[in-house]
Amino acid sequence: MNFFDQPLSQFPLTSVSDYRLMAKKRVPQQLFDFLEGGSFDEMTIRRNTEDFQKIHFKRRVLKDVSSIDMTTEIFGQKIDFPLILAPVGFAGIYARRGEVQAAKAAAKAKIPFSLSTVSICSIEEVAQNSSVPFWFQFYMFKDRGHSLDLLQRAHAADCPVLLMTVDLPIAGARYRYHRSRKSSRIANFLDGIFHLNWWIDVRLRGLPLTIGNMPSSAPALQDLSNMRKWMGNQLSQNVSWKDFEWVREHWKGKILIKGILDPEDAVIAQKVGADGIVVSNHGGRHIDGTLSTISALASISDAVEGKLKVLLDGGITSGLDIVKAVALGADACMIGKPWIYGLAARGEEGVGDILKILQNELKIVMMHLGVSSIDNINRNLIH
Repeated sequence: MNFFDQPLSQFPLTSVSDYRLMAKKRVPQQLFDFLEGGSFDEMTIRRNTEDFQKIHFKRRVLKDVSSIDMTTEIFGQKIDFPLILAPVGFAGIYARRGEVQAAKAAAKAKIPFSLSTVSICSIEEVAQNSSVPFWFQFYMFKDRGHSLDLLQRAHAADCPVLLMTVDLPIAGARYRYHRSRKSSRIANFLDGIFHLNWWIDVRLRGLPLTIGNMPSSAPALQDLSNMRKWMGNQLSQNVSWKDFEWVREHWKGKILIKGILDPEDAVIAQKVGADGIVVSNHGGRHIDGTLSTISALASISDAVEGKLKVLLDGGITSGLDIVKAVALGADACMIGKPWIYGLAARGEEGVGDILKILQNELKIVMMHLGVSSIDNINRNLIH
């Protein structure tokens, strides 16, 4: 029997890549291509992971690693290890009320969860079902009234951190996803039916499948393509640093600017009052040919000189990657696709398992490198 034909229960779930295979088997091809696909030739997606492999550790021995402290603090919140669940749009199409399940898993792991503006579950639904406050990702809309309403709703839900995403003026040329989308309706329908567990979990039990944070005036959106198209028409394409000042005026909590790839933009972010930045290329999903995030990280970290919190998003697939990112200047890392793999495969339990895998890998790497705390991870570990 071919490996991919095995029942789901027989998959060995020991790493993020194992969960990726299980997720691929569980969800329809169009949804998997939406998650995995990037723009143009997808070079940036590949470099986000491949460039981690070009970084090599120095290895020291005879260090006392009998006690390992992986905890760190970000914006006054102590977290069990330096990882945050990144915002992922439409996560609720991968498992029933997916954002709620992921928020619960993150709370149990004692790390932050970030809710996307374009989530299936609303701010209020996640807040009602989560035991701890979560972060909220924010896009600037053409309708400034709706933008303000989102800020007020996130504040009412006690979200402590706002992730202002600034690198999506327009959807990219996502050829892999578009090829899947343009399959015949009958083929897509059958693809869903053939993934019966997903169909029952999401299509039957996971309703309503709408963008939960959109105004009541939004049209009924029953499929992913229509949701994306409508959402794209709402986003403002003339966002500038002055718009950030407007957000800063109306948001009293912490603000991270997500989508920084250049040191000069990082310095501007610090000057205009951001509390932190996320080094991100949006996973290579909308523009190809940029630097990988790990390649951009060190120069950006040097430019802000510790005056801002610096997070890295993109390419993290193991505890090895987390150590490399922290060593090169990240205060913490974010993951998107890995937690969706867990969610698609096994719901809340799968997300929790992904986090346990990464935390255990982080501990193993720290012990082998002879560092006993996150604070001791620095560039001295890198060749």
